Amino acid sequence: SSRDLSEEFAEAARQLKKEAPRIQFGKIDVTHQHDLRKEFNIQEFPTVKFFVDGSREDPIDCKGVRQASAFITWVKRRTGPSTVLINSTDQAEAIIHADDLAVIGFFKELHNDNVEVFCETARDVPEMPFGMTASKDVCANYGIQKNTLVVFKKGKPVHNEVLEDGRQNKLDLTRLIKTFTLDLVTEYNLETSVKIFDVPVENHILLFTPTNSETFNAIYENYKSAAAEFRGKIMFVLVDTNEARNGRVFEFFRIREVDVPAVRILNLTSDAKYKMPADEVTAENLKEFCQSYLNGKAKLHLSSEEIPEDWDKMPVKVLVGKNFNRIVF
Repeated sequence: SSRDLSEEFAEAARQLKKEAPRIQFGKIDVTHQHDLRKEFNIQEFPTVKFFVDGSREDPIDCKGVRQASAFITWVKRRTGPSTVLINSTDQAEAIIHADDLAVIGFFKELHNDNVEVFCETARDVPEMPFGMTASKDVCANYGIQKNTLVVFKKGKPVHNEVLEDGRQNKLDLTRLIKTFTLDLVTEYNLETSVKIFDVPVENHILLFTPTNSETFNAIYENYKSAAAEFRGKIMFVLVDTNEARNGRVFEFFRIREVDVPAVRILNLTSDAKYKMPADEVTAENLKEFCQSYLNGKAKLHLSSEEIPEDWDKMPVKVLVGKNFNRIVF
């Protein structure tokens, strides 16, 4: 929504006051509270932290939550059960059709590591309903034989993830599930840029191309086929080079007219950039590039200089590659 985060936060506080009076909401302007900013290591704004049982130690970070309804769900899942227990197919169908997206865990039994990881993931993804079942009838109805997490979109299954003990962790599942809040390939613009950075996938691949060129459709299909293969590991973004408002992004990647179509990978944590070695944007070249990047074999492109110590001292901030993303986006 276009309302700012503090309004959504206040709205959540109002609604929860009736339902869960034990949960208190507060806000702090850390420009005046330097000690608190230091104690809780607040780097960016706004930051939301959840304190449990009156302890100042290790509060839980509430990241990427922007709407009152998601705040409410997030808090409720932290203080109570995080998923709905499903006993019948009717109940499963009701959850699957209640919203655009739903996540259901199908399990052989409800006491194992997979179930725990699933419930932890549900706590971190308040944007969609989570249900789980160990009912043989329900599993059979959806043709499920192993412990499996299924993502439903508009009532239809769009992804099955078989859960094997010790193989999956909460962060991997959170990344995977959150990518379904975006399209397989997300076109970059002012509105989507916020959503792109909300999904906790730190590897982004960007295709720079004019969307009105004759070759666009073929290139885009290749890009989508690679995106399906690396879903949850690499976020696929499309940048239209005809759109003047995308100028900052071209500058950041130092893309010129003559370079397009161009493909780059960006690691958000280190701000390291990688250039696809092949010129042609084929599905084969894209998949090879993504795989070599994930295997740690891709070559660095344009390293950044270190952030100057006094970058923040003056009204005009000094930006280099390493702090550009965090400050500008």
